[in-house]
Amino acid sequence: MALRPTGDLMKLRNIAIIAHVDHGKTTLVDRLLQQSGTFRDNQRVQERAMDSNDLERERGITILAKVTSVLWKDTHINIVDTPGHADFGGEVERILNMVDGAIVLVDAAEGPMPQTKFVVAKALKVGLRPIVAINKIDKDEERHQEVINEVFDLFASLDATDEQLDFPILYGSAKEGWMATEPSGPKATMAPLFDLVLDHVPEPKVEPGFFRMLATTIEANPFLGRILTGRITSGVAKPNMAIKALSRDGRIVEQGRITRVLAFRGLERTNIEEAEAGDIVAIAGLSTATVADTLCAPEVENPIPAHPIDPPTLSMTFRINDGPLAGREGDKVQSRVIRERLMREAEGNVALRVTATPDADAFEVAGRGELQLAILIETMRREGFELTIGKPRVLFLRDEESGEPLEPFEEVVIDVDDEHSGVVIDKLAQRKGEMVEMRPSGGGRTRLVFHVPTRGLIGYQSELLSDTRGTAVMNRLFFEYRPYKGELPGRRNGVLLSNGEGEAVAYALWNLEDRGPMMIEPGAKVYQGMIVGEHSRGNDLEVNVLKGKKLTNVRASGKDDAVLLTPPLRMSLERALAYIEDDELVEVTPQTIRLRKAILDPNDRKKAERARAAEGGAIA
Repeated sequence: MALRPTGDLMKLRNIAIIAHVDHGKTTLVDRLLQQSGTFRDNQRVQERAMDSNDLERERGITILAKVTSVLWKDTHINIVDTPGHADFGGEVERILNMVDGAIVLVDAAEGPMPQTKFVVAKALKVGLRPIVAINKIDKDEERHQEVINEVFDLFASLDATDEQLDFPILYGSAKEGWMATEPSGPKATMAPLFDLVLDHVPEPKVEPGFFRMLATTIEANPFLGRILTGRITSGVAKPNMAIKALSRDGRIVEQGRITRVLAFRGLERTNIEEAEAGDIVAIAGLSTATVADTLCAPEVENPIPAHPIDPPTLSMTFRINDGPLAGREGDKVQSRVIRERLMREAEGNVALRVTATPDADAFEVAGRGELQLAILIETMRREGFELTIGKPRVLFLRDEESGEPLEPFEEVVIDVDDEHSGVVIDKLAQRKGEMVEMRPSGGGRTRLVFHVPTRGLIGYQSELLSDTRGTAVMNRLFFEYRPYKGELPGRRNGVLLSNGEGEAVAYALWNLEDRGPMMIEPGAKVYQGMIVGEHSRGNDLEVNVLKGKKLTNVRASGKDDAVLLTPPLRMSLERALAYIEDDELVEVTPQTIRLRKAILDPNDRKKAERARAAEGGAIA
């Protein structure tokens, strides 16, 4: 591992890489690590080294911001990989306060996308002067000149200063490992990008005085306890030094000592004896301090100003799994264990809010969007948790003057083949969306821009893919709160419910096919009140999926027909969450996703329905 250069002060640059999901950001970091000599020539490194989370590698997105460091010409360059998805935006805002420059990475064919816009807006707001890198220039459909104009227009629309608009541009291919000042090359190395970072990005601003650092990310380590990462604003940090934590309003949160100072060197974190102002380091030793707190020497009185975090827009109820099959697959089923896991998640993820409910076995979890909450559920599921999840609900605000409810709206950008644009416009109009732009995006495709209520987008992704035969690409971004748009059309079909507990039989499923499509396969374990299919009509229907064929000892002249079943509807986690109604739940276990009624017993369900109808009548 390269050691820090000798001298009075370490030469430093701190930069963030901003890009849309799948525009090559993490691949670029891999190439920078390789070409700066961080990896040995014979070292096996997995592709996309910085997407360290299993879910990130599967979904091809960056969820958690990570820091790495490379040494180039005696200068340490700390590189922060920011999440490219708006649902994880709470992370982005804090990261940008750690860095002094940003590389905006844009696909040479697709151009700047909504999430790029989201992070760039935050970066320009904190005064960063970006470098624009046009990636994937080797694509046949690249159109670098139009993309540069689009980037300029984007910066101008986000109120960039003249200095920010005068951005340097590089072209290249992270996959092939080169960057150059011209699209034609030379197609050699990443050196032009490294040199431009040294020339264009200023050194970290260091303030005089005692040690101060704003905590920007947090993680729990089984050996070191709570680890807080941030950039040192002033002073030095040493192990065993006395420090305190101040909240945003100046309250003392905690006092303690630093047990470890960890610096980023390559992909590893290394113990160091002293960290200087300007460096990005991780500090262990405190147990209560969290993100947006200021860690400082005991003499310091004033906290570093921290950005308030955008509020959550969507909430779901996380409950224990109280179904008949509970505890068969997962080992973490108690409400106490679920509560501890959710509280631990909320500690490190400030865009998430966990609150208790009147029911001791349920917790209200509010976050930035469907994706963020679905990823939390998927992560917990892989850790061995069993949960039931309620229907996602949007969080409303009240207009202070008029008192009327306000709901979150999102800006939705959809790239779709021309022939399918009509059905997309129609579907989003039904979901109370307003089209604000429609223009050709080249290659027989149209780019549509809508403002749609967040409620209207729950579960739209799968519908969009089936409407457009998988050709549409949708990107969404929180836009603003607007007056409530009224009721949205719900699910039109009822569901088929199992009336008993056991294993589904192929013969029974075959006989029920004319009632509607099934969601289970023969041999699947079912129980009373579990949803086994979609009814072809508007009401719910209880069916028997356990009934086998009655056999006799009389020989028939014709051989029995083999049962041929239509393949069942496959429910992914996101699709299941979008599908359920208010009185239904998604049961999530490490191996299975089931849908069920909240009240399993049919008699209790009828009583609850009558009580609800009586309440509705009394209110009317």
